[in-house]
Amino acid sequence: MDLNKVARAMVSNRRGILAADESIATMSARLEKVGVEPTAESRRVYRELIVTTPELADSISGVILADETFHQRVTDGRTFPDYLSDIGILTGIKVDTGAKPLAGAPGETVTEGLDGLRERVADYVRLGAAFAKWRAVITIGDNTPTDRAIRANLHALARYAGLCQEGGLVPIVEPEVLMDGTHSLARCREVSTAVLRALFEELDLMQVQLDGIVLKPNMVVAGSGSSDQPTVADVAQATVETLRETVPASVPGIAFLSGGQRPELATQHLGAMQKLDPLPWELTYSFGRALVGPALETWRGEDKNRGRAQEVLSGLALANAAAR
Repeated sequence: MDLNKVARAMVSNRRGILAADESIATMSARLEKVGVEPTAESRRVYRELIVTTPELADSISGVILADETFHQRVTDGRTFPDYLSDIGILTGIKVDTGAKPLAGAPGETVTEGLDGLRERVADYVRLGAAFAKWRAVITIGDNTPTDRAIRANLHALARYAGLCQEGGLVPIVEPEVLMDGTHSLARCREVSTAVLRALFEELDLMQVQLDGIVLKPNMVVAGSGSSDQPTVADVAQATVETLRETVPASVPGIAFLSGGQRPELATQHLGAMQKLDPLPWELTYSFGRALVGPALETWRGEDKNRGRAQEVLSGLALANAAAR
């Protein structure tokens, strides 16, 4: 597989990447919140609603699935990867096993999932995956993040990326600095800069092919609990300046996570970045909650709401494509 060709396809033509890869526990909790019994079948039906949204391929280049969904089938009998391929959308797979407490670092975590990853990558490629995702989680607090947490997470992220490329998958490299907290925009920029610099040091150490990855970072925002919230222009400027200082030009594209931002605000931030000076990378989106959350709220397990929920999802995806 030509990793660069796939990576470029993931971030080109104004399209973005849809994250439908919540864990069973997370997805079940979200279903329960809207009054839907959290069974394997209800999770399958909801994810089918997402991928069968009419004209989804106009605004979405790839969909990240969880392992459960990857092995399920849509109503006509096709597997989810086969269905997505038939409509011109690449299939991605989340391969990490979640964030676990990091020894010696109270309140911080390290993402796990490297055990057996080489073999899992081979299986996913055989079954139709084109790319993978691994999320590292960095928290900002009074005494965090520690250098220990940054290094542990980014070393694992780089090892994952190397294993994916060896096996023929484009790795989405996701170092998320959480927006939870009361920190300022300046503090988020400081931490995001340190994280991205450490990330590319680790990727270089693992000899990861940079033109065969997609970077999925947070936008540089103030903490959700901060009383001093920046303007859209300030977020766009701080984010782009951080990327200019840290991300090599050989990376094909940057697909921002929404990180819990309101859908319309995440879209405004993305649009504002496009208006800044020409950048060496494609800037796009890889939103989860900001795209599928409103659709889930509309659907609520009722078949009569299916069409309207798909319209909501399509409208949000098209709005982000337009923002590009």
